[in-house]
Amino acid sequence: MPPTRSFPRICIALGLPDVRTLLEHASREAEGGETFLEFRLDYLHDPCKGAEAIRGFLERFPDCIVIATCRRHQNRGKFNGSIEEQLAVLDLAVRHGAHAIDVEIETAEGAPERLAPFRGRAQVILSYHNFEATPPMDTVVNRMLRFPADAYKVVTTARKPSDNVRVLAVAKALTKHRMVVLAMGELGFPTRVLSPVFGGVYSYAAPIYAEGTAAGQVSARYLRHLYRVEKLTKAAKIYGVIAEPVRHSISPVVHNRAFQSRRIDAVYLPFLVSPAHLRDFFSMADKLPLAGFSVTLPHKQKIIRYLDAVDPLARRIGAVNTVWRKAGKWRGANTDAPGVTQPLARLVRLPKSTVLIVGNGGAARSAACALSDAGAKICLVGRNADRVRALAKVCGAESLVREQLNGRHFDAVVHATPLGMYPHVNECFFNGLIPAEIVFDMVYNPIETELAKRARQQGKTVIPGLEMFIEQAVRQFEIWTGESAPKAAMLKAAAEALEQRQP
Repeated sequence: MPPTRSFPRICIALGLPDVRTLLEHASREAEGGETFLEFRLDYLHDPCKGAEAIRGFLERFPDCIVIATCRRHQNRGKFNGSIEEQLAVLDLAVRHGAHAIDVEIETAEGAPERLAPFRGRAQVILSYHNFEATPPMDTVVNRMLRFPADAYKVVTTARKPSDNVRVLAVAKALTKHRMVVLAMGELGFPTRVLSPVFGGVYSYAAPIYAEGTAAGQVSARYLRHLYRVEKLTKAAKIYGVIAEPVRHSISPVVHNRAFQSRRIDAVYLPFLVSPAHLRDFFSMADKLPLAGFSVTLPHKQKIIRYLDAVDPLARRIGAVNTVWRKAGKWRGANTDAPGVTQPLARLVRLPKSTVLIVGNGGAARSAACALSDAGAKICLVGRNADRVRALAKVCGAESLVREQLNGRHFDAVVHATPLGMYPHVNECFFNGLIPAEIVFDMVYNPIETELAKRARQQGKTVIPGLEMFIEQAVRQFEIWTGESAPKAAMLKAAAEALEQRQP
């Protein structure tokens, strides 16, 4: 097989303890349609047997491309031999059909003359790994380019959002070289999707039925079908959600399905952003550049100080959940508010209606301001009486304590607290009769909350939290793209994602 054979965009990293298990997983991936695999020979009890097994695997799956890697323990690998022994294992792998070898920069520096015999027989990928941080990239690149190679791999660990764009910039700047760039960890996940968009040769993925070999790896199926890594072009627009934590968010599933449904060249990514890194995130957002993003806990209030313009309702609420760039300026709005009013307006005439809102945080404030603007008479109740009274003053609402609900009745109840949210699924604010005929629970995970169950048992009309989530997501999509949102596709994607996460 000629060493110039091009690589697919996704490489499955296989690190297993014995040859039989390695071949089982490699075969399963190949039978599932994967054609690009990395055999981590250093994970094996006997790396030489793994190298020899490559021939038989390629005889069974001749369309596959195999990279052989035998990383030494000094460089965070599992191989305890010398550089000479390491290169002997890789030479054996090439003799048995490996199309490429991955050699760490430390080996090249320790024995530069030993790499020359590999040239022309297999592609040599020279790799740099930093498991602690993302150092100055110029220093790393200059160190790498001292040695001839067919491709250069730079893998760091992201410690702040801007580390992502610094790593991606390497591939974008070095177009004359074949670069593989990634940042490890949850913070660095966006690079696993965006690397090929920025000119990286390929990205790494974990096998379906085994753990990956680096922090942040996800399955190829996830990269291919959710994020469409193989179909994104260099002109793709980038969107996302910022939160801490962020891995629980179903927004990537919903918005990526919407982009796919409308055939829009765009991707929506999860960005892990701590409060301390909010300013740094905007540095990354400007340089990627991001076209827009969703905002959730804990950033909805603090994000306002970084925006150039804020919608009046969002300003009144004091929270933004949707940000986009227009004419070079960052703009913010709150689509949570119409996410409350739209579903309720289908069931009750909001002007002069009476609505009890349970809660005193950001979600309750969004609901109270939006419903008040729609002409509804608002009452507030919650577990923190002082905060309830403070919010009532802002919204012109009546504040109540739980005992005052006895004998009261409302057109609708809007539940805006985390009670009943996964994993505390058995919690519910109301112990007895729910004082309204319409019950709107803003919690959407689980799909059927304890409050919703009790409301149905009492013959109430229930608006599930998923309905609000989709309404606000639809508004976001339309703000960002200017197109009508594929609401049915988004709802289906959200329901499927939540169903998969149920215990």
